Parts: sequence; structure tokens; C-alpha cells
Amino acid sequence: MLLICLLAAPSLAQPETPVIERSVKVQAGKDARVAVFANIRSDCTPGPLPTIKLKLAPTRGKITVKTAKFRATNIKHCLAIEVPAYVAIYRADADFSGSDVVELEIVDASGKQKIERLTITIGGGSGRDI
Repeated sequence: MLLICLLAAPSLAQPETPVIERSVKVQAGKDARVAVFANIRSDCTPGPLPTIKLKLAPTRGKITVKTAKFRATNIKHCLAIEVPAYVAIYRADADFSGSDVVELEIVDASGKQKIERLTITIGGGSGRDI
């Protein structure tokens, strides 16, 4: 019996992309904000926005990304800020109740990559978005 194992050289190994898992509840047939992406520098000015790619499409609805203005108070030492942002909006099929999964690949300006895995629970009652 001959067993052959192929091992990649350590210099060729790619670091595993971190996966951030989140859960969101939404109403069927209505738009719901499920993620917001902004970049706030330490001097409270906006930084470059990330690149967002659809890694895993939803099966029971659709997801879109829109540009927006993100306004916030008391984030770190920034008392009041308004910066550009991307907002991910999910809309479940009108007659569906259950769950759906979406994966977004996020790459920041420095090239760091992560996966946002959103488990979306769809119901007829009042949904909660972020």
C-alpha cells in the first residue's frame, strides 16, 4: 500500500479569512437594513470605504447595497460625526417565513479581508433590523 501526502510549502499557505457571524430578524416582504459599513479614522474623518462582494446569495429574498450617510454620536472620542457608508438591505420573499443566509466578502483599503455571514430569520411579526 502506498500513501502519498502532498503538503503545501509554508510560504504558500494563505491565512484563513475570518468569518463574522451575525443574526438578524426581519419581516417578510419589507426592506430591512442588515449591515452598515463605514470607516472612521482616529481623527474623526472618513476613511476609504471597503469593497463588498456577494459571496453567498440569499435563496429566499434579495440583498442590495446602497450608499448612505452614517451619522453617529459618541463613537470612541468622536462626539458627532457624519461619514459616507454602505448599507446592506435585505428583502425576503413576501410569502416566506423561516431563515436565509447571506455571505458578504469585505475587503478594506489595506487589503484585509473578512466574511460577514448573516443568518436572517424571516417572520410575519415585527422585525428588528440593525
